[in-house]
Amino acid sequence: MTSILGISAFYHDSAAAIIVGGEIIAAAQEERFSRIKHDSSYPKNAVEFVLNYSNLRLSQVDHIVFFEKPFLKFERLLETYVGFAPKGFVQFTKAMPVWLRDKLFQKKQIMNFLKEHDNNFKDEKKLCFSEHHLSHAASAFYPSPYEEAIVLTADGVGEWATTTVAIGKGSNLEIKKEIHFPHSLGLLYSAFTYYVGFKVNSGEYKLMGLAPYGKPIYSKIIKDNLIDIKPDGTFRLNQDYFDYATGLKMTNNKFDDLFGQKPRLSEKENINQFHMDIAASIQVVTEEIILSLTRSLKEEYKINNLCLAGGVALNCVANGKILKEKIFDNIWVQPAAGDAGGSLGAALAYWHLEMKKDRKILKPDGMKGSYLGPEIKQNDLEEELREIGANFKILSESELIDFTTESLRNGDAVGWFQGRMEFGPRALGARSILGDPRSEIMQKNLNLKVKYRESFRPFAPSVLAEDKKGWFDIDSDSPYMLMVAKVKNEKVIKMTEKEENLFGIDKLNIKRSEIPAVTHVDYSARIQTVYEETNSKYYKLISKFKEKTGCPILINTSFNVRGEPIVNTVKDAFKCFMGTELDTLVIGNCFLKKKDQDPTLKKDYKSSFELD
Repeated sequence: MTSILGISAFYHDSAAAIIVGGEIIAAAQEERFSRIKHDSSYPKNAVEFVLNYSNLRLSQVDHIVFFEKPFLKFERLLETYVGFAPKGFVQFTKAMPVWLRDKLFQKKQIMNFLKEHDNNFKDEKKLCFSEHHLSHAASAFYPSPYEEAIVLTADGVGEWATTTVAIGKGSNLEIKKEIHFPHSLGLLYSAFTYYVGFKVNSGEYKLMGLAPYGKPIYSKIIKDNLIDIKPDGTFRLNQDYFDYATGLKMTNNKFDDLFGQKPRLSEKENINQFHMDIAASIQVVTEEIILSLTRSLKEEYKINNLCLAGGVALNCVANGKILKEKIFDNIWVQPAAGDAGGSLGAALAYWHLEMKKDRKILKPDGMKGSYLGPEIKQNDLEEELREIGANFKILSESELIDFTTESLRNGDAVGWFQGRMEFGPRALGARSILGDPRSEIMQKNLNLKVKYRESFRPFAPSVLAEDKKGWFDIDSDSPYMLMVAKVKNEKVIKMTEKEENLFGIDKLNIKRSEIPAVTHVDYSARIQTVYEETNSKYYKLISKFKEKTGCPILINTSFNVRGEPIVNTVKDAFKCFMGTELDTLVIGNCFLKKKDQDPTLKKDYKSSFELD
């Protein structure tokens, strides 16, 4: 059967994916292997993994597809600098040597990397290039469960496009509309990410998490000065306020003057009400644009299904608003919506559009729960734990579920390492940290004592799919933690007027529902619906917890500390377990308690990774 290797690299979130006979077999991000968050380098380890998992040598692969076209990107760079000249000359002199030395000749560079995998690989004709937003659109449509869909992609920038609209029908996918650089919703959101003091291309979800603590009092200023939004949701940015096109930073002095403050200096300056209000304001504006776009697209094309990809599709609050407005009957979001997913989309686009292969629509979708990464066999787990010096019990599955449930009921923070690793930025019950959502202190403790991150950051609930309507205002499935919905009114504890008037983060300590650890300050939650078909062991654990407590929900956050990629190996998991205040580690059928471990194995973990 025909095999196609997809690769994304050289910007951020490098990844590799492989399909065989049109079926998605394996996919992984390079960061999980290199331990460098958002690693942008050639994904050597990820390529090795997907090849090994598929039992293929590179020379046996039929086609290799890179997720974008470097020449088009170079064209955009040149035209941008010419268009803004003489502004941006310094950046131009920095960028050009890199492009002329490396990026412009990326085909040769990629071929050299590929040859390192297999000395027998020599055929340059096997390597071809997709377009950035076509790769995104293909990653969203082809694995979706829909015969026909509108496909909306939005991110910072690809080659030229920043936002695209495509129509998918059967095996065909055609881009109909584009918004071009420098007008970019992704870059607008990233500009505010930078302004509030978070890292661009990684801190956008922090900005989203901060927004509910503020009030959108600056939204009119944004719309009056920074962006011109048309009735159909299309937009243009006023470049007088930004430096991302030609400068070395996202915003400029004029931007600072507009809001009356300089950008926050990351860790050196505390977050205050101003930053919360700024976050709330840009979130509201982003939602307004996305809702206007989706309404106009539904009106124009009369198609009831929507697929989403691109970095902006990771804004689960905005996704939840589309869902709540019932603009479409069905919405599906690619779980690896960012550039990592472009590797998969590039392979799928080649299969269906270049090779003209028919599409097989799978239910619930074609992503296999996004469990597409490495899996470690039980015997290997045990051997590695013994080599590390860990003290553990080997339990049957039923015993493991019982023991873990009791740990959760006792208030333990549990590291959960099972099956194949997730593809995409979210932990979905394979490489997760779990906790009791009923606890009033668990959110704060997990943030400060385990994750070593900002206390305002919310946690997601994993809920049994059949129980979601009893706890949340959501009708559709949300298997990839990419939809936000309100907690049911009957589960909510309304704040008093005095509590409502508390300063931003002080609201965090107020019990707002029966599941306070996963209820955000606006009574919302980022939901993951869990199914026995895609993750049997995780489903059984939540079911047992429900049996013991009446609550069909667990806290689910990624198994890592701030600045660290999600754990990939036994060693990664054990180091994180010993270097944080995790109480319990469940890895395969091995059960470990912190109190039983040799204290000399504990390492300083907090400072091992650069803060994101």
